[in-house]
Amino acid sequence: MHTPATLVRGGTSKCWLFSQVHVPVDRSELEKLLVAAYGSTDPVELDGVGGATPTTSKAAVVGASPEPGVDVDYLFGQVGIGTGTVEWTSNCGNCATGIALYAVAKGLVPITGDRTRVVMRNSNTGALLEGVVDTTGGRVHEFGDQTVPGTRAGGVAVGLTFLHPADGTTGSLLPTGRAADELRLGTAARPQRVSMVDAGAPVVLVDALDADRTGAETLDQMRADVPWLRAVRHTAAPLMGLLRPGDTPGDAVPKVGLIGPPVPYTTTLGEPIAAGDYDVSVRMLTMNAPHPAIGLTSAVAVAAAGLLEDSVVSRVAAGPRGEWLRLGTPAGVVAVCCSDIHQGVPERVTVQRAARLLADARIYVPEPGARKAS
Repeated sequence: MHTPATLVRGGTSKCWLFSQVHVPVDRSELEKLLVAAYGSTDPVELDGVGGATPTTSKAAVVGASPEPGVDVDYLFGQVGIGTGTVEWTSNCGNCATGIALYAVAKGLVPITGDRTRVVMRNSNTGALLEGVVDTTGGRVHEFGDQTVPGTRAGGVAVGLTFLHPADGTTGSLLPTGRAADELRLGTAARPQRVSMVDAGAPVVLVDALDADRTGAETLDQMRADVPWLRAVRHTAAPLMGLLRPGDTPGDAVPKVGLIGPPVPYTTTLGEPIAAGDYDVSVRMLTMNAPHPAIGLTSAVAVAAAGLLEDSVVSRVAAGPRGEWLRLGTPAGVVAVCCSDIHQGVPERVTVQRAARLLADARIYVPEPGARKAS
């Protein structure tokens, strides 16, 4: 059997997009399809279309939305690498960037001059996003000059805005009711200062200096800290209302990372960054690997935390920030804009991104139970 799909690059992620009319509605059947298509039982995803990294093993099912004021709905799946499973509880802003371009290219949203607005709803979390796609000349572009930290390749400009991003998962911007908490990990002698925030996605941000880190660690240094950061995630999850007693902790939410002061560093592409070029250092995990840049939902949470007195972010940044916050990530500086701010809560959080349609394809998927040729 085969399934039509489109490969897109959104920001620093790659994602296969499936039209909802071509895949099963039943979630368990859909998961089987994606596991087979991606070769997800293989740790290198060799016998499938998965990219064998968390940022390139992503999928989304896209369709026209029945909701007034919303153009498309999309169900996001983080396809496991070597696990044979799909994680359905989160969202991906980078993939949403690609979905906005896809929606225009496939006629789900009519072009409206030089800029075309696409309103998207993430079915996993209910999050609303707005993508403003460059359609200069009233047409879809296959290539563009907009770049983002993490790649030198250009793409079609897409301004991505998270609409009303606070409290979407837990019901509160601050699930514990506090801008900062002392988190004790098991029998550790000293608790860790963290901020647990629900904006864009549930995120736990660790004060790097308090934890004897810098917040500007290399990817190799972050790999060494994965077990510790997983312990932070698993300890924070029940405190944020994300894990019920007796449930097994997962590795998708909350997202977890380090926040530190700006210092000079060199990006993964070899570009020097001065301390004055940005406001806070950020190093995040994506599932159980260091993120090569930053997930956009995490960027939203960091920016929202930066508006709050006493949060880990505002403490590092010497006080609550205004609309703009510049994040120093392994790939470079990502600028995030908070607007329509009411009592410290932003109604809109925007990041400038780029997207490309890479391929339209038919993915050949083995039939369940099919015998392998000898």
